[in-house]
Amino acid sequence: MAQKDQVVRLLIVEDSMEIAEQLISTLRNGGIPVRPVRAETAAELASQIEEHLPDVILVDAANKSPTLIETVAAVRKSSKDIPVVALVAEVNEKCVIDASMAGARACALLSRGEHLQMIVRREFTDVMTRRAVRRLETSLREVEKRCDALLDSSRDPIAFVHEGMHVRANKAYLEMFGYEEFEEIEGTPILDMIGGAHGESFKALLRKMSKGEKPPERLEIKARRMDGAEFDAVMQFEEATFEGEPCTQITFRRQEIGAEQAAELDRLRSQDLVTGLYNRSSFISELDKIAAEAAAGKSDLTLFFVEPDNFRKVLDTVGIGNADLLLADMAKLLKSQLREHDIAARVGEFNFGVIVPRLSHEKAELIAQNLRKAFEEHVFELNGKSVNLTISNGVVFIGEKIANTQNMLSEAAAVLKTAQTEGGNRFAIFDPAAQDKADAEKQRAWLNLVKDALAHDGFTLYFQPIISLMGEEGEFYEILLRLNSPKGEISPGHFLPIAEKNGLMPAIDRWVIGKAIRTVAEREREGRKCTFFIKTTPQTMDDAAILPWIATQLQAARLRGDALVFEAPEGKVVTNLKAARTFQKGLEQFHSSFAIEQFGSGLNSMQLLKHVDAKYLKIDRTYMAELPKNKENQAKVKELADQARSMDKLTVAEFVEDAASMSILFSCGVNFVQGNFLQEPEKVMSYDFG
Repeated sequence: MAQKDQVVRLLIVEDSMEIAEQLISTLRNGGIPVRPVRAETAAELASQIEEHLPDVILVDAANKSPTLIETVAAVRKSSKDIPVVALVAEVNEKCVIDASMAGARACALLSRGEHLQMIVRREFTDVMTRRAVRRLETSLREVEKRCDALLDSSRDPIAFVHEGMHVRANKAYLEMFGYEEFEEIEGTPILDMIGGAHGESFKALLRKMSKGEKPPERLEIKARRMDGAEFDAVMQFEEATFEGEPCTQITFRRQEIGAEQAAELDRLRSQDLVTGLYNRSSFISELDKIAAEAAAGKSDLTLFFVEPDNFRKVLDTVGIGNADLLLADMAKLLKSQLREHDIAARVGEFNFGVIVPRLSHEKAELIAQNLRKAFEEHVFELNGKSVNLTISNGVVFIGEKIANTQNMLSEAAAVLKTAQTEGGNRFAIFDPAAQDKADAEKQRAWLNLVKDALAHDGFTLYFQPIISLMGEEGEFYEILLRLNSPKGEISPGHFLPIAEKNGLMPAIDRWVIGKAIRTVAEREREGRKCTFFIKTTPQTMDDAAILPWIATQLQAARLRGDALVFEAPEGKVVTNLKAARTFQKGLEQFHSSFAIEQFGSGLNSMQLLKHVDAKYLKIDRTYMAELPKNKENQAKVKELADQARSMDKLTVAEFVEDAASMSILFSCGVNFVQGNFLQEPEKVMSYDFG
């Protein structure tokens, strides 16, 4: 998706409410946050397109009204860019052609959840990209207007040339060559501005440029004025656009210093004064050129991002006054490990970038390893102080998939961060060709870690307080899981998907439940009434032996059943309704409660309570986003809280982000709040909100 956790505004055109709910659950279970609405009539369809502003529309190709054709027509009438996805029973030649002829952008199989998820992700990403491009085009037009104004006021003589002809020139350029108005040179060859002695060589340069070859960044030449007088000048070339067409920007400067002096000035302008390497602006300019080559499929380069580990602590040792000396010595060591034509630069306060020719995966690993060893083994001597440090290194193979400067920098920063979070003094590589193999190996490693944790009690529980806004008696905590590893504790987002895929969730759930029961029993023996919220998976709810096992654990710990609340997301409850209902009914036998997470994410969430009698409703986190500013979200939270209260249910607002949200949630009648703003999860229960 375009951005993790970005909510997809979804409009479903489907006659069956049951199928619509299943679609929503399928998407949410696939990790796609959705804000859904449903249209049953043409009038509702038109209204929802205008008011809900959907990102994606799902329409059943078999729908009687509105039909697929009517849905597409309504979108076109609205003049909005909204992809319409046709839901079909099977994908065959006729279905695809019919849907395409009707105007759908894609077909998705109703019976295959992973296919629906893939199509929705793709269409959402595409529409967000198109919207971003339109915003960028608008911004570009504004920038071009400002650039045009700056061009006219610039003292540098600048012209834009397309296919060797003048298409734009500023006042300084006209004055340099003795013209009054641009109309005098519009459409004339740039060759007219070149002195006779350089005419043939410049013609050859223009021919090379017409074939796609790059001009030199700097060209010393004899320039010729309108009156025939010639003078020494320097031409500088840059790629540009004018009125949407690619062209070359040419800047003329009088040659008032020698060639050697000019070259030295250029070198100084591109140099970082502390390290002697290229500075950030020069490095970014180089990446801009590489991005253009990558977009054309011509790039064969590799980018290294190098950063010392824990550099702030190192500075505490050497003193801030020695920081520049240390950076200079680091740059010297870095340079010593590179070849003559490799481009090294200081790209941040204390990090470096290196551009080298395209390498094999093995060669990139060797260079990264050599860099790591060089720094690990080197001792920096700074005014009587000896310092050792290590580095982390992020390596990116530049290609068409990341063909812009920001993507290159983002990927490099991301893999560098990976190396750092794994303990530092190491490297990580982004290589699309090796990515699939690496992913498979990583999954096997995660699976082995989980199996080892189950075998050797290798998990840890964290506790996050759930705070009562209505003075509810006792302490309430959500139980969260971490996996212990040699590199530190790992959050569940990394290992639970692997565990679920390999059928290990029931075993993990039992470990959590057993540990939670023993922990809360100890808490109660200390005289503190306590309630734990425990996450539950569909595999566990469907396990016929789980309820008797929980009852046995409660009896062994001499713990009351209502100290436990078992929770599951709304989407997983809907798609596993029979198992969830049986599980919830079974909990009643020993007085434990059930909670539904992500509540309010479906089309009619309250209807679900007729089937599963949950005591707690944990409001969907998407309604917490910018709650103080978002009146629509405030109204929805109040509606859910009012409906819950009328049914004698308790509401919990998760992911509370700020103090302003607290007062709003209280006024909406929400019973409990939870979030890192109040307190982050901790290993030790510290309930200080009484």
